[in-house]
Amino acid sequence: MRILVVGGGVLGTLHAWEAVQRGHEVVQIERETEARGASVRNFGLVWVGGRAGGVELATAVRARGLWERIGGRVPDLGFRANGSLTVVRTEAELAVAREVANGAEAADRGFKLLDAAETRALNPALRGGFLGALWCDRDGAVEPRTAQPALRAALAATGRYTWLPGREVRDLVSGGVRDDRGERHGADVVLLCTGAWLGGLVREVAGEIPVRRVRLQMAQTEPLGERLTTSVADADSFRYYPAYRGPSLDALAAAQPQPPVAAGAAMQLLMVQRLDGSLTIGDTHEYAQPFGFDVTEDPYRHLDEVAGALLGRPLPRITRRWAGVYAQATDPSKIVHRAEIAERTWLITGPGGRGMTCSPAIAEDTAQEAGF
Repeated sequence: MRILVVGGGVLGTLHAWEAVQRGHEVVQIERETEARGASVRNFGLVWVGGRAGGVELATAVRARGLWERIGGRVPDLGFRANGSLTVVRTEAELAVAREVANGAEAADRGFKLLDAAETRALNPALRGGFLGALWCDRDGAVEPRTAQPALRAALAATGRYTWLPGREVRDLVSGGVRDDRGERHGADVVLLCTGAWLGGLVREVAGEIPVRRVRLQMAQTEPLGERLTTSVADADSFRYYPAYRGPSLDALAAAQPQPPVAAGAAMQLLMVQRLDGSLTIGDTHEYAQPFGFDVTEDPYRHLDEVAGALLGRPLPRITRRWAGVYAQATDPSKIVHRAEIAERTWLITGPGGRGMTCSPAIAEDTAQEAGF
């Protein structure tokens, strides 16, 4: 069977990977010369701990296992099972961590509550003042800027994969698509993994879909100078991930409001060390369009202060700042928006902040539903 994947981001590339593993011939088309959207503008986190219970958590756990297997075959993916620490600095934050660590799904999420000494023993780079941390041993990381090229190189080695960058798909035609060069590409199944590109052809063929766009700001620092053995979050992450909802979170929200800059930008600190020793830090969330086009400084000052407090020393100098936009399904019960929009043609978009985490499992589910 010939599978045509439109979109070169992580979601499209994992669909290409899944199709090749199932024995199919794959052509992948990308309108840029390389993916430039949310797939390369993220933390590279495989983030299991904070996912909503039920289908979302099961999908994330399954995806985590798939990432580890893929990483074993593609070392340049940079997969590591480093886990994460959500560090707590107040009694109200500690109460949230204790509640979820004692919850019914704690084992499924790999949760364990650590005191300050245990936290520092697990991640000695954290020398600041804090009460402890929520440890999640299920979390992992990959290198977002190089993941797609690494996967494509492995796919090309199979002899059943073709990469066609710099082409924009303009039309769906019988048994395939036509690109902006006027060339027709035939396929038995077409998979549109177009990310946050929701206009143009997507609107023409699918209309208005239940997916919104979200803008974020992030940054990368100089090398830390030592190993950050885990991914790190601050307790503001409790406010933005569904796994932590409960009485203790309600009490935290009432007793400990976020600082105005963090609340206004819907912020949390996430911090992941890259293989070169630098740190990816973020992030903000902007939901109302039209989005601003500025990269604003106040959020970075807040991130610098919070990260420095956890590290117990100033954050390394920021060398890169960027904004990104991702697509998020508006139905919170949906992992992704997946719909057959024409015969044997599927639109898959809107994983939101779950894209890097869940893409391998989303691709597996698409293969099952689309029958390839």
